[in-house]
Amino acid sequence: MKIKRILNNNAVIVGMGNEEQIVMGAGIGFQKTKNDPVDRSRIEKVFVMQDDSKYQKWEQILTTLPEEHIQVSEELISHAENELGVVLHEHIHIALTDHLSFAIERLAKGMVIQNTLLNEIKILYAKEFQIACLAQALIREKIGIEIPEDEVGYIALHIHTARMNAGDMAKTLDITTMIKDIIGVIEQEWSIRISEDSVAYERLITYLRFAVQRASAGEKLHELEPDMVQIIKQKYRQSFACALKIGAFIKEEYDLEFPEAELAYISMHIQRIYSRFVMMQGDDLICENGAW
Repeated sequence: MKIKRILNNNAVIVGMGNEEQIVMGAGIGFQKTKNDPVDRSRIEKVFVMQDDSKYQKWEQILTTLPEEHIQVSEELISHAENELGVVLHEHIHIALTDHLSFAIERLAKGMVIQNTLLNEIKILYAKEFQIACLAQALIREKIGIEIPEDEVGYIALHIHTARMNAGDMAKTLDITTMIKDIIGVIEQEWSIRISEDSVAYERLITYLRFAVQRASAGEKLHELEPDMVQIIKQKYRQSFACALKIGAFIKEEYDLEFPEAELAYISMHIQRIYSRFVMMQGDDLICENGAW
């Protein structure tokens, strides 16, 4: 295995028959030249990306971004794969490294971007968020910059997207934003604020994630006997009316349709929030004008 091109001190391109591979490892390219043999003991990762455009993008990142940024990203990715017990989608090496480097540059200039989905991310992708917190320690230790929780949230989204083998950050953001919007409909309908630290809030958005994912994927949703749907509609009239407004909003804004049975399930979750409010006398919910 000989070096065809040196990308940086820690990454080189090698030839394997008719195929090129990007090989990474600490110091693997240091003081090396073309045609030098690769020190196999230094190899930590080998990249063979099937998509030529991704291969070129990864090569570009390795030759243009600061090496310490790349090292932090790769260490975080390895940690995530170990913790989750999966091989993350290959696109994360490009997407996360590019994101981290840009975020570090912004923070160094005092530019902080607020993550409006942070609370939802913490609950929906709790494991990924916990893993992403390592980035704070790594960046502090290796680069001397403190990253806020808002950035940790974005890192968690990248990990979740790669974990699901989606390779599409936009889809993850759409689902998370949709859930936040649904919560907004409930709060506006009842003139309440649902505490983001409450168990009721956590249960609701966790359920909504699965409902939205199923609907987005065109998968079969909940089925209820018509008689049961009627019982729910009569027993929880106000909650079902709120669920109907959620259905209309999602259809109009996202062109996504919830059948009546799914809306019945959503209304039961809304009712649980109401019941929790009555039981706790406002500890979990703050009622602004006594709507409940």
